Amino acid sequence: MQIGCHVSIRNGYVEAAKTAYRLGARAFQFFPKNPRSLGVKIYDERDAEACRLYCAEKGLLSIAHTAYPVNLCTIDPELAQITKESVRNDLAIAEACGAIGVVVHFGHHKGSDVLEGYKLMIQMVNEILDGWGGRAKLLIENNAGQGSRMGTTLEELTQVRELFAEPHKVGFCLDTCHGFASGLWNGSNWGKDAGKMRELDYFSSLCAVHLNDSVYQTSSFRDRHAQIGKGMIGDEAFATFLQTPELHGLPVVLETPKTGEDSHAEEIRHVRELADNWQG
Repeated sequence: MQIGCHVSIRNGYVEAAKTAYRLGARAFQFFPKNPRSLGVKIYDERDAEACRLYCAEKGLLSIAHTAYPVNLCTIDPELAQITKESVRNDLAIAEACGAIGVVVHFGHHKGSDVLEGYKLMIQMVNEILDGWGGRAKLLIENNAGQGSRMGTTLEELTQVRELFAEPHKVGFCLDTCHGFASGLWNGSNWGKDAGKMRELDYFSSLCAVHLNDSVYQTSSFRDRHAQIGKGMIGDEAFATFLQTPELHGLPVVLETPKTGEDSHAEEIRHVRELADNWQG
């Protein structure tokens, strides 16, 4: 499996890819720019191209992630415009680096009318992708269920995608901690969940996985990641999850807490063992 982790770009894009490879990763995630800002970055095109070529040489898959402040359901017109420009910038950087796409959280609507939140999100995504001709996709990530509970069910994820003007430019990123926190997955019902995903044709648009254990119990609606096997989900549930044929070949990326500079190397090995050798 293409198992890897999130890495820093503090030394540039190609160095991020090299760091991932040194850790034993076959996939990685990166922030295209400052994750706490919605600014537009003028990036080093030569560095991005070097990253793309290095990944192609080493067989590395990558995904990018939008900045923390991005909310696809914002009601502020000025903030919405800034957000659109920021996400389009992320797509351009991801494309230049050879990434599969850019992960963005399903929107959070703070108003009482949740339907209005869906309308705002659909409009925002349509405007972000209008005129986008790159191969990098916008990858919608399921929510943990905070606030209005938007973005937590398979039905709404697949239905909202079909409502976009250009759904072929949109894929999914499945976060295991978010799915556990929202009650989508309780750790023992993956067979049922996978069956529903097949029924709803979710897997055909699944482009990446965030592999995270959870500090809190299922249906807690609390998003806090734990290292694989050291949280409430546990090794056995992850081993079952990793046997899913539709996940093979996808980037499976850890966003778990680091305990040292190279701690993800050990965790990547652990996940690979779960995927390859689990006996139950």
